[in-house]
Amino acid sequence: MNAKRIIKKVAVLGSGVMGSRIACHFANIGVQVLLLDIVPKDAPAGDKKARNKIVNDALDFALKSNPSPIYLKSFARRISTGNFEDDMAKIADYDWVIEVVVERLDIKQQVFETVEKYRKPGTLITSNTSGIPIHLMTEGRSDDFKKHFCGSHFFNPPRYLKLLEIIPTKDTLPEVVDFLMEYGEKFLGKTTVLAKDTPAFIGNRIGVFAIMSILHYAEKTGMTVEEIDKLTGPVIGHPKSATFRTNDVVGLDTMVHVANGLSKNAPHDEAKELFAIPEFVNGMLKNNWLGSKTGQGFYKKEKVDGANQFFALDLKTLEYKPSQKVKFPSLDITKTVDSLKDRLKILFAAKDKAGDFYRATFYQLFAYASNRIPEIADELYKIDAAVNAGFGWEMGPFEKWDALGVADTVKAMEAAGSKPAQWVYDMLASGAESFYKIADGNRQYYDIVSRTYKVIPGTENFILLSNIREANTIWKNTGTTITDIGDGIINLEFHTKMNTIGGDVIEGINKAITLAEKSYKGLVISNEGANFSAGANVGMIFMMAVEQEFDELNMVIKAFQTAMMRIRYSSIPVVAAPHQMALGGGCELCLHADKVVAHAELYMGLVEFGVGLIPGGGGTKEFALRLSDELQDGDIELNNFRDRFLTIGQAKVSTSAYEAFEFGYLKKGRDVVVVSQNRLLAEAKQHCLQLANEGYVQPVQRTDIRVLGKQALGLGYVGANTMYSGNYISEHDVKISQKLAYVLAGGDLSQPSLVSEEYLLGLEREAFVSLCTERKTLERIQSIITGGKVLRN
Repeated sequence: MNAKRIIKKVAVLGSGVMGSRIACHFANIGVQVLLLDIVPKDAPAGDKKARNKIVNDALDFALKSNPSPIYLKSFARRISTGNFEDDMAKIADYDWVIEVVVERLDIKQQVFETVEKYRKPGTLITSNTSGIPIHLMTEGRSDDFKKHFCGSHFFNPPRYLKLLEIIPTKDTLPEVVDFLMEYGEKFLGKTTVLAKDTPAFIGNRIGVFAIMSILHYAEKTGMTVEEIDKLTGPVIGHPKSATFRTNDVVGLDTMVHVANGLSKNAPHDEAKELFAIPEFVNGMLKNNWLGSKTGQGFYKKEKVDGANQFFALDLKTLEYKPSQKVKFPSLDITKTVDSLKDRLKILFAAKDKAGDFYRATFYQLFAYASNRIPEIADELYKIDAAVNAGFGWEMGPFEKWDALGVADTVKAMEAAGSKPAQWVYDMLASGAESFYKIADGNRQYYDIVSRTYKVIPGTENFILLSNIREANTIWKNTGTTITDIGDGIINLEFHTKMNTIGGDVIEGINKAITLAEKSYKGLVISNEGANFSAGANVGMIFMMAVEQEFDELNMVIKAFQTAMMRIRYSSIPVVAAPHQMALGGGCELCLHADKVVAHAELYMGLVEFGVGLIPGGGGTKEFALRLSDELQDGDIELNNFRDRFLTIGQAKVSTSAYEAFEFGYLKKGRDVVVVSQNRLLAEAKQHCLQLANEGYVQPVQRTDIRVLGKQALGLGYVGANTMYSGNYISEHDVKISQKLAYVLAGGDLSQPSLVSEEYLLGLEREAFVSLCTERKTLERIQSIITGGKVLRN
């Protein structure tokens, strides 16, 4: 492997939906990007604006799209644009050229012929094709081109879907493949999967089979769109968009294109008939009902009496009907079952319509996946990794199969007419009972050729709690687990519902700090849940408030504040490693850590305003403290106060870790961002060790926080009243805003003064509890608990 290969500049050829978003993701990680596309017809020579219209319009459209393809709008400055005719020569200065033009082999070959004229020897060239055989693209190219060329198939949207398939040809240098595999994972944050040059590669081959199998099942049984989406969403560890909503988002034409390609290019596939397009899909194509891009697909939204109403397609009649809520007895049973593994066992054993669906479609999928080895991959873990990262599944086919028990499931599959591949029988005959196992702190997969278990390559540098928890747990309660992660560092993880913070988590925080102070060097707080933490347990707060147990509520909030202050003022360093949602109390925890090692996809915010409260776990106090540290005399003070006030008052949530810096949730110069989530805990551990080894000194509580008193309080009051007068906020919002301003200003002090953290925590707690006595606050909390909706009353 060429250890000196560094990617500083990337050229992306083609600015369509994929090209523009791939360019944005490279800009996300600090790379300089050149984005090129064709010149519009009749654009005059020398008119740069006219000649770059296609590429500039495409980039502008991408940057305005939601969800955004870029971490921060300012990162777009790392992208320069141009066209194939005037600017292709610039690629001579670029380290990696990625082709993302239209899916036509002849056009791709023309582009590569031009690329070869200008690229330097040794420059990487890859194609983002999703279906054209990779080896056909290099016909007529030089040996150096062929050695440095392969497929690099990103999934859309590139920022959010983790799969990156690397598809080499027989000519691709091994060191080029190794580099791209590591670069994709380490720097782009991808699950990089080495794929063979077979139709649709791995992710789409398996994922589209799963979708087509379900479509045919719906056609055969008459199951509705709503029923199938209910069964194929979060209940089985799949995205909320499930099956039909996912098709609407991706585009029905895209799915059909892949299915038709498989039908044509995989003639010996034993399940070829399942890639035939169902009649109702043909009808939708005829009507141009392609999904979101055409305004309707399996679902559509219309205004009815001034309100949005959702309609679902009747697959038999191709008529739209109001979307119906559906229920299955087996799903009701699993509502209280948090473990996906346990849920799957219940669902597959169910005797209702849901159980029939799962057994029919997933037994087909298991058999199909087993038969694709070694055709599309030599190792089974690659199939699970590709589908999980490309389609957002929590468990791939072999992982689900493991959860159900391999041997028992094989018998059930045989009875259902979905017999798996012979190697599965050979595996069971060898004494191996599962496709995966944990050994020596590593997850291992069953290797079919050697008939032994091997460590999944590339995972040696990760610290994954799921791999080490069982052997290294030193303490646990119902909501937390403390694990020794080596070198004198321990980790505290939450495993409550949505990782909310209640009494068991507070107990875990205190226990972890006590253990670390006694016997370890430092503490990391991280977990492998879907989200770091959705905040405090508002259900508990609601019950106390409804029952008017305000003294007890005051004690609970004080205990929360005390735990946050222990994080800040313990004798050992505490590092928080948040990912995805870190809201409310989850954000407050991070605000009090010595350092935050954040995953790039971090949606962080103090969101208590939305439930009629202000941050009560030290978050308001911490904003006052940080405001004090950045204050300057004069108008700047009030400007900074207003910014902090609005961040909480508008419940701003960052759309990335980088935006969390902009909002003041993360500290520039102290906190860091990691793009690869698999490396998050290992990075956090290293930063914790560094703090400890550099001679960590226990901080002293602050008594020098400068608050502005009445002058800032007046600003907050006037601002709230102005917003109310303009009908932007409600009367209750005014009351919450006044409480917030009171705490941030340090009360109604006659002049700027120095106060302590304890003083501010007292104000914060008093404001929080007093708002819990308000009927409208309780209505807001109830709306969140019962319907997940923010109520503005």
